[in-house]
Amino acid sequence: MSVKPVLGGWEIPRIESIKILENRSFVELTVPGRVGSLFQDMNTAPTCIVISGSLYGDEARNAFLEEVRGKFRDGEPVTFVADIVTATEIQYVIIGTLHFEESGTKPDQIGYFIVLKESPPPSPPADPLGGLDAGLLDQADNFLDSVTGALDIIDLLGNVPNIDDPTPPLRDALEGISSALDRLKGITGSLNELFGGRE
Repeated sequence: MSVKPVLGGWEIPRIESIKILENRSFVELTVPGRVGSLFQDMNTAPTCIVISGSLYGDEARNAFLEEVRGKFRDGEPVTFVADIVTATEIQYVIIGTLHFEESGTKPDQIGYFIVLKESPPPSPPADPLGGLDAGLLDQADNFLDSVTGALDIIDLLGNVPNIDDPTPPLRDALEGISSALDRLKGITGSLNELFGGRE
């Protein structure tokens, strides 16, 4: 196995065999007066995965039983990764059956048998933001307030001039200076005539 079977983030220890059963469901429809039946394809049934193995020693046995029984009691869909599910669409499974066996001839050994059934993904939480830190939500609110505040300031400024080409305002200013100088020349000429001077 190049990919070790992992069930909900837990690597299943000491696997001896792993089997998968894929089944397509058909409904048989009998036709009166006709030899044979028609079959309606009802698509694939949920896939079953059977894992068996054995453990040695009290410590390994206890850790294994606590982990697998905890997942079984929860009854929640969990992710499953293994080589045997390659080219399938299996992402989530649920533990359908647990079977354990001890023998008097091998007192330190426990055999296990786990049946996994393909499951749809877990339902989303009622409050999708419930798991987020309240501080993060406050920061997001503050950021949103600052962004909306900046947009309000831009609205108050009105149309912001295009600053790609700064020469048009300079040209307007130079034209104003030129016209003012032309008027100044006229005033200077009038003063010279008044006081008998020359331009």
